[in-house]
Amino acid sequence: MRIGVPTEIKTNEYRVGLVPGSVRELTAKGHEVFVQAGAGAGIFADDNAYEYAGAKILPDAAAVFAHSEMIVKVKEPQKVEWERLRPDHILFTYLHLAPDAEQAKGLLASGATAIAYETVTDANGGLPLLAPMSEVAGRLSIEAAAIALRRPTGGCGVLMGGVPGVKPAKVVVLGGGVVGTHAARMAAGLGADVTILDRSLPRLRQLDDLFQGRVRTLASTMSTVESEVLAADVVVGAVLVAGASAPKLVTRDMLKAMKQGAVLVDVSIDQGGCFETSKPTTHADPTFEVDGIIHYCVANMPGAVPNTSAQALNNATLPFVLKLAEKGLAAFDRDPHLAAGLNVKDGRIMHQAVALSLGFDRLGEGKPVALAAE
Repeated sequence: MRIGVPTEIKTNEYRVGLVPGSVRELTAKGHEVFVQAGAGAGIFADDNAYEYAGAKILPDAAAVFAHSEMIVKVKEPQKVEWERLRPDHILFTYLHLAPDAEQAKGLLASGATAIAYETVTDANGGLPLLAPMSEVAGRLSIEAAAIALRRPTGGCGVLMGGVPGVKPAKVVVLGGGVVGTHAARMAAGLGADVTILDRSLPRLRQLDDLFQGRVRTLASTMSTVESEVLAADVVVGAVLVAGASAPKLVTRDMLKAMKQGAVLVDVSIDQGGCFETSKPTTHADPTFEVDGIIHYCVANMPGAVPNTSAQALNNATLPFVLKLAEKGLAAFDRDPHLAAGLNVKDGRIMHQAVALSLGFDRLGEGKPVALAAE
């Protein structure tokens, strides 16, 4: 198969869809890989490294799309990219379509087959291609919160771990999945007072065993969310419904009763955010303030540490890239977990949660309400 790797063009995105080591695995099996010149610059992998791995370097994204059957990226395609897609293209990347009707409309019009990393599953019911970036984002969320808490950045001026004789920051993590677990691990490691809320009692039991009393766990209800958020210095939004828009757990009214200078870090922003007042931000301008509460809502947090995150992502995605390169769309018949990643095909939405979030009554039927303005 002919596989293309364009340069990521989302703001402050430094990752790359395939690292040189992954390219070498593909070319060793006889596949052709076309890499846009400079695509690896964000991880300090120059064109020579890709050529050594067997790739062909092409001058621009247009040439990469034109030469390739499958496009492997990191972030969702931007308008100029989805306009380059053809019906015979396979796109393999993060999509996060639920809150993004414009992208959905563009992909539907292209006729391409689009597979979303974030909805590929595994035998244990997990999301193996989302997990490595969730691990990175969970850990970064506490680093970001620690900086945002500082008074010069608008925060309340609380040190995450406190000092002898002074209380540490109170950190509340909404969601006990991969993001929440890694956020709690980092916060507890810094000495913060950490509480995780989750709706699953079995998961709370697992977290109790994992943290051995260093982190409190609470069943997530409207009452516990409100009481914990109002007492928090930092709230990390780490909720996920695979493929669907994130539920809004923190309302605008709750902000008015929170501590002034408290920090909200919305790791769920790719799926629309779990705070009512969230809106996507960038690494260049990561925070904004509403009612005295600092919001950090960067939509591509792992892009800030591209050497770590690109390699971690490739460790997870490469087996699926190899399957698609070998079998093409027939890979869906052989691997139901890869098939769960199928979001768009032949101008139709193919994932139930995505379809419902975009306004379809039933999968693949009717006109999506969110797209009806065309």
